[in-house]
Amino acid sequence: MTLQQMEYIVAVNKYRHFVAASEQCGVTQPTLSQMIQKLEQELGVLIFDRTKHPIEPTAMGIRVIKQAEMVLFETRKIAEMVDSEVKGLEGALKIGVIPTLAPYLIPEFIYRFRQSYSSVNLTITELQTATLIDALKRGILDMFIAATPLEEDEFYEIPLYYEKFVAYFASQDLPVEAHLSAKTMPNDNLWVLQEGHCVRDQIFNFCEPDAHYNHVFEAGSIDTLIRIVDKNGGYSVIPELQLPYLTDEQRKNVREISCPPAVREISVVIRRDFVRERMLNAVADTIKQIMPSQMLDERLKKFSIRL
Repeated sequence: MTLQQMEYIVAVNKYRHFVAASEQCGVTQPTLSQMIQKLEQELGVLIFDRTKHPIEPTAMGIRVIKQAEMVLFETRKIAEMVDSEVKGLEGALKIGVIPTLAPYLIPEFIYRFRQSYSSVNLTITELQTATLIDALKRGILDMFIAATPLEEDEFYEIPLYYEKFVAYFASQDLPVEAHLSAKTMPNDNLWVLQEGHCVRDQIFNFCEPDAHYNHVFEAGSIDTLIRIVDKNGGYSVIPELQLPYLTDEQRKNVREISCPPAVREISVVIRRDFVRERMLNAVADTIKQIMPSQMLDERLKKFSIRL
């Protein structure tokens, strides 16, 4: 049994097609098939049911593949550990981020990360959550930062910080109460982000599920929402990190939300086969320098991330 054979069965399981798996592994399809057959003969079991279309692993094959994935993961960790010690932190890093985080996080992140890790070739892409998920699955990104949970079995979600939402009103519609709850949120003139933005989902998670909200226009950014509210009346729900960007007059139009508090969890998301532990901690440590301490996940404050 060789590492190469393990890579082949993992690839076939992923693509459920011998030709696609062979192309991914950089070998001919007959070579890949022959190596897998030799492994099956050595183990005395069939790993794949070749009568199914697309091909499927057998019950025992599932167990063999799972062990192979663990072995390959640990092998890559050894190589990563040695490279990190000998070469230091370097190479390419491709990160994705959702649009509702990018304005507050990315400018400072780039500045601090480049100062600390100048040998890393950093690329950051701003995309909506569904596109980030697809890009990570396809290996286009190394990781992304987004609101969680996502409920994706292929990923690990590592919480970084927790951000509250506040209600932002037009001055003429400002409620008397200093604190609002889901039950006291107005039902009319709620302006929200367009479909595909996680903040929109968060808003409707804590608003009353049976209430009718009259949102005529769905904006594409938090800044646009605020301008719409200022001009047209009504209100919106915005992340607390937007508050420093408001004018003194605009800050008077903010109301806190409680019962329950409106909070979103922000995590760095990686695939389960990600092994670059030091790179992951470099990203997390940079974010720890940017975010206020009270927002950070308690585990992240105390411990390094271990894969």
